[in-house]
Amino acid sequence: MISRKSTAVLGISAALLSASLAGCGSSSSSTSAPSSQNIKDITIGTLYAESGPFATSSMPEYNGLKFWASQVDKSGGVFVKALNKKVPVKIVAYNDQSSPTTATTLYSQLISVNHVNVLVADFGSVLTSVAVPIAEENKMLLFDQTGTGASFFTPSNPYIVLTSLPTSGLWPDSLAQYLIKKGYSRIAIVYATNDFDQSQDQTLVSKLKAANITPVYNNGVPTSTSSYSVLLNNMANTHPQAVIELGYPNNDIAFLQALKASGDHFKMVFTIFPGQLPQLFLTSNGPSSINNVYTYPAPPLLSFSHVNYGLNTTEFESAYKQQTGQSANFLSIAGYNTGLIIQKTLETANSLNQLSLRHAVSHFSGSLTTLDGTFKINSEGAQVGETLPVGKITTTSQGQVSVKFVTSPNS
Repeated sequence: MISRKSTAVLGISAALLSASLAGCGSSSSSTSAPSSQNIKDITIGTLYAESGPFATSSMPEYNGLKFWASQVDKSGGVFVKALNKKVPVKIVAYNDQSSPTTATTLYSQLISVNHVNVLVADFGSVLTSVAVPIAEENKMLLFDQTGTGASFFTPSNPYIVLTSLPTSGLWPDSLAQYLIKKGYSRIAIVYATNDFDQSQDQTLVSKLKAANITPVYNNGVPTSTSSYSVLLNNMANTHPQAVIELGYPNNDIAFLQALKASGDHFKMVFTIFPGQLPQLFLTSNGPSSINNVYTYPAPPLLSFSHVNYGLNTTEFESAYKQQTGQSANFLSIAGYNTGLIIQKTLETANSLNQLSLRHAVSHFSGSLTTLDGTFKINSEGAQVGETLPVGKITTTSQGQVSVKFVTSPNS
């Protein structure tokens, strides 16, 4: 059971890597490997948000990572090529309470105090944004689960790998394709001003303008926005055919609540997270709130064939439910998928220094298909193997959810 304390530590390692491996400011940290005699387990340091606006996404993602760790430990641990043996996995985790300020302190603590072997970011771009410079400064490879902000990935930073989603600048490709195909010329967009949503807006607007479509409304609002009534009224006054809201789950919930209360009807309404967390929306707003809403369907609504590493979707849903008593959603799959990428990295790397781990990821990039799709990164560490389709959700009064894909779901 997860502790309510913000500094709860899960499974502190019996033997921690040296500061040189963790990259605690040493210029040689990326080239020196620890002695295999000193390693009794692999420590994975991460954060989770048990409270605050990101809790509903962070906790299932964290639980998915823990599920992965329990699975490998049941089989004797993770195989580490550099050690030529299996060793147990231990997770060291702290509660950042959805606060970037708190997260900044705790990421640093994982590196400089706990000396973890592997560093994993918390959910999303807001909580990942503070980890990126810390990891780079300390020469520590950051396994970025779902922080998809395009600005995180640069030619000068080799210390980041995006594991479970494409960079957010790629997300709107399918959405723009569908809007153009449908001939929608009056499109209204409201987006939250964070790395995740802002980069999507930039890509979407750019692709629309390339097709000679200029949005009739395009407005950025703070990520903390909880009331969309006035914004919806302003959008409705532009007489749009399609209304696009780009935000985090709390933004989507508030937007759909305001839409229902307004009585406005548009040919198309799109929000991001009903395709990832449908149960959250059913519980918060009721089945009618997402009926006929367009979204990016993600596993388990989207299932990939030809999985060649780890559990497939059906196997994961069954095993996860049996072990945790909870139903799987995309974020629990994302956490599990991050574990798989770490596992493959350790199986592949010739050394445990951080740049060797990064080189190993590049080595198997493009050859791995998990329940989350094709894992492939570019030279900057951004995930480019997956594409997010657009789908239209249908719900029943009993809360059953299905999706009709309107763009190709192939990764």
